[in-house]
Amino acid sequence: MRVHVLISGVVQGVFFRATTQNQARKLGLNGWVRNKSSGQVEAVFEGPKERVEQMVEWCKYGPPDAHVENVEVQDDKEEGLDGFTIKY
Repeated sequence: MRVHVLISGVVQGVFFRATTQNQARKLGLNGWVRNKSSGQVEAVFEGPKERVEQMVEWCKYGPPDAHVENVEVQDDKEEGLDGFTIKY
């Protein structure tokens, strides 16, 4: 399963990308995360459905200093990504 996620709120400058990477790796997911110029965080998660769903649920709260207002999730076609990276 693969999803494309946009997270809005106070999500930049609060270690959202680093903690997302750590959480995704713990769950054995592949994909990436990056900041957008709009102030949102964008991510792609690939892996088993239940783990992807767990990751999306985590994104609704994020790290302790984040204040998530909205999480948009779109199903996407799997690409067979390897590993989980932070894009700059």
